[in-house]
Amino acid sequence: MAIRGSMVIVAAGAVAAFAGVAAAQTAAAGETSVAGVVRSADGPEAGVWVIAETDDLETGFRKIVVTGDDGRFLIPELATATYSVWVRGYGLADSEPQSARPGDTLELTAAAAATPREAAAVYPANYWYSLIEVPPAADFPGTGDNGINPAMRTQEHFIDGLKDGCQLCHQLGNEATREMPMVDLDEFDSTAAAWAFRLGTGATGSSMIRQLNEMGRQRTLDVYADWTDRILAGEVPPTPPRPQGVERNLVLTMWKWSSPRKHVHDNIATDKRNPRLNANGPVYGVLGDNFVAVDPVAHEAREWVLPMRDSRSAGGRALPSLYWDEAPGYGAASGHNPMMDAEGRVWLTSAIRPSGNPDWCRDGSHPSAAYFPVERSTRQVSYYDPEADEFVFIDSCYTTHHLQFAEDADDTLWFSGDIDVVGWLNTRLYDRTGDEQAAQGWCPTVIDTNGDGAVTKPWNEPGEAPDPARDTRLDGFAYGIIPNPVDGSIWITRGSMSGPATEFPGSILRLDPGASPPETCSAEVYEPPFENPAVAREGWGYGPRGIDVDRHGVLWTALSGSGHLASFDRRKCAVLNGPTATGQHCPEGWTLHSTPGPRMRGVTGSANADFHYYNWVDQFDTLGLGPNVPMASGSGSDSLLALLPETREWVVMRVPYPLGFYTRGLNGRIDDPEAGWKGRGLWGSYDTMANWHSEGGRGKTSEIVRFQIRPHPLAE
Repeated sequence: MAIRGSMVIVAAGAVAAFAGVAAAQTAAAGETSVAGVVRSADGPEAGVWVIAETDDLETGFRKIVVTGDDGRFLIPELATATYSVWVRGYGLADSEPQSARPGDTLELTAAAAATPREAAAVYPANYWYSLIEVPPAADFPGTGDNGINPAMRTQEHFIDGLKDGCQLCHQLGNEATREMPMVDLDEFDSTAAAWAFRLGTGATGSSMIRQLNEMGRQRTLDVYADWTDRILAGEVPPTPPRPQGVERNLVLTMWKWSSPRKHVHDNIATDKRNPRLNANGPVYGVLGDNFVAVDPVAHEAREWVLPMRDSRSAGGRALPSLYWDEAPGYGAASGHNPMMDAEGRVWLTSAIRPSGNPDWCRDGSHPSAAYFPVERSTRQVSYYDPEADEFVFIDSCYTTHHLQFAEDADDTLWFSGDIDVVGWLNTRLYDRTGDEQAAQGWCPTVIDTNGDGAVTKPWNEPGEAPDPARDTRLDGFAYGIIPNPVDGSIWITRGSMSGPATEFPGSILRLDPGASPPETCSAEVYEPPFENPAVAREGWGYGPRGIDVDRHGVLWTALSGSGHLASFDRRKCAVLNGPTATGQHCPEGWTLHSTPGPRMRGVTGSANADFHYYNWVDQFDTLGLGPNVPMASGSGSDSLLALLPETREWVVMRVPYPLGFYTRGLNGRIDDPEAGWKGRGLWGSYDTMANWHSEGGRGKTSEIVRFQIRPHPLAE
């Protein structure tokens, strides 16, 4: 295989209205579609999913649509193959599959689930996770003696641990985690003992045990054991709503990629700044030493082993696995996040060498090193050139994690991932000269706490008693990153779980590079309202992870702990700098939107059971819901969640099969601006680090998913 590299816009309200049009139409299969109706003993079944899948192509392929008001469906744009077609819906048992080929018309029979437990087997993970009983607010701060770590100062700290601490690698609430079928519970003295054993296994066992201890080992084990015991005794969550309105216009197209023991962390289909780039081209994904692609036209998948400039040990010690003879690792190359440039090259944050930095990063010979030397970098920079089918390596003094291109003349690539600095690479300069040292720079994050309008040395260092006459340097793991196209500022997130140097509830931070960085760099820090007397407890938020921006310069971040999609508008802030500008000084800049998942039991405040790994703004209407639509990755709810800007209504785009859709980053592409809904789509992927937790278990792979919104459920 060789992988190389004016449409009608429908307003959100008009798109929603199309759902009603479907009732007056007849589903008729075209040459590349399968159509029909779903009925049960109660009549036509509206808002259920019809799934068509095949292994006849070069890689596994699946399409999923939703029935309209009259139970009719049409599955469009099917490749020539024989498909297994069946029905899944809330309240129903999965139907028996029927064989079909494009052009066929089917009558599918559905039956009600025999028991509430059978019905609940296909509910999203967050509904099951909502059955968790959180310790009451009165038990905080933890005392140690009550089984809760004193570091858990409030109930919100503990909830953040249950989500932002415990779901960074995979969902919680799916069958593998709620019932633990991989262990024999009868072999343990208690379910708590079984949980302790389970958490101490696999490639990330040591991390899970560390998180357990940070929350309070005994109480956390008791919380999870009680959850599992009640579920095994027959308790089930509330029934989720079926897709409604525009949600029934969703078309999912899915391709298998990667392999069962490998994982994908993120995908990229185009240049974020120009979604028409790479039209109909390959979609790429990466994690560890695993670099993959799918050609969505040829239905072919390819894998590479991500190379390094200088090899190093993968590090870490994998504990025994409950699924494999040897726990799968992630590879020394540590590939994490991809972005595409205007040339179609795929830039990656990946390790290219051991972590000790060369002298020029530390000795003052580089301008940024003279201002702020950096001792080590655990992950650097590379890119894949599709035309040459080769990887190029670029050293960086700063550690990298996520990356985003600015909209400037230098095609500056900005990087999160370092505890102390924010780094950049002038890719135009690098392309001209090949000089990786001259093309890069970095700034520490220093806020103007003395209020004199400039950042000057010496400054207060992290952990020191602050001198009010000085500015203050902030540290902590920089996670998300986004350049603001309106004013050129760079924004990062420092999450609530990003290390001991980071203060709860987490923060977003604005970096202004100034005219001559690093000397002119200055920062501002903003925390979501938390324990703020100007905001009621129901309005508190915590756990920022992802970050993006709309074309108006408004920032959006998913609060993974509290379960919000939050906007931040700096223009509303009365105070930007000075001695009070240390985080909680601008609650007026924040607007928090609670996502539509169920709430955990015993919660005081606003937190729900949703976990959002990242978020994205559809700046250019690549999905069809309109421009500047913010979205949260429903990593714990098998979904993408779009917030319609005009109505503030949620559109839940559920991936019903296989259960376990845990996506991180998103991106949208316009393949053909003249092709209506067919020419555009949003891309997400199954990004769990435990493919074997997905429905089907061991042997499952990651999959890449294209989301499309058509005018009505029968549009072809």
